[in-house]
Amino acid sequence: MNEDYIIAIVAVVFVVGGLAGYRFRPRHLKVGYYQKKWVELQKLCSHKETWPEAIINADKLLDQALRKKKFSGRSPGERLVSAQRSFSDNDGVWFGHKLRDKMASHPKMKLRERDVKTALVGIRQALKDIGALPDEKPENK
Repeated sequence: MNEDYIIAIVAVVFVVGGLAGYRFRPRHLKVGYYQKKWVELQKLCSHKETWPEAIINADKLLDQALRKKKFSGRSPGERLVSAQRSFSDNDGVWFGHKLRDKMASHPKMKLRERDVKTALVGIRQALKDIGALPDEKPENK
């Protein structure tokens, strides 16, 4: 009878421990999904009028990936803070996020091409750093 209790307790510990490990395990992102969204986003860069939409969508896409990877935080900015050690271009990511925030508070804000490129390059690198986009490295031939 005593052995049955011990076996039951051990089983419960393994089940609870397994569930806890599953919940906190970093998730692998579906690269194809993020590549498709990034290509759609790049099409918005061809017209000056859609640059704001491109920046907003890029920031949303990064936040979505951060949530999937289970970075902590209640807001996109808090998730960026918790993920910043994962980023190879932390300044670029923050530039993109802050530009998106400025656009939200100033909807008629005029964007410069250089700023749009800098923001998108920073966000794209962050997506690569966390595994949402492939890190294309040129092959040596």
